[in-house]
Amino acid sequence: MKLNLYVLTPKRIIWDCEVKEIILSTNSGQIGVLPNHAPINTAVDMGPLRIRLLNDQWLTAVLWSGFARIVNNEIIILGNDAELGSDIDPEEAQQALEIAEANLSKAEGTKELVEAKLALRRARIRVEAVNWIPPSN
Repeated sequence: MKLNLYVLTPKRIIWDCEVKEIILSTNSGQIGVLPNHAPINTAVDMGPLRIRLLNDQWLTAVLWSGFARIVNNEIIILGNDAELGSDIDPEEAQQALEIAEANLSKAEGTKELVEAKLALRRARIRVEAVNWIPPSN
């Protein structure tokens, strides 16, 4: 069996195809979705989206929060923003992580601290996405 996956943002369609499985970051942790999954509506947290294609190849995207609806082997993810892992430059992502870590150590005041922590979280997610090693089949 297959799942129909649609990942949409206000700017573009990120994904629209049939897949075998996904692993999705939600506000209550990661969930795996296989065919015939129980219907669910859930908030999507910032984090990786792992996609297992019909040929068993795994791809990664990064979701910057949103909402997901899973029903009748159809997954619709409405994201605030998203990036495909293949669009992320590993060197740039690592450099952004180092800058975010340095900015956090220099942050002063509540606003700067909150912004620095958010930037660090985003940078870590992007690095995780490009460095992820898929499970062997």
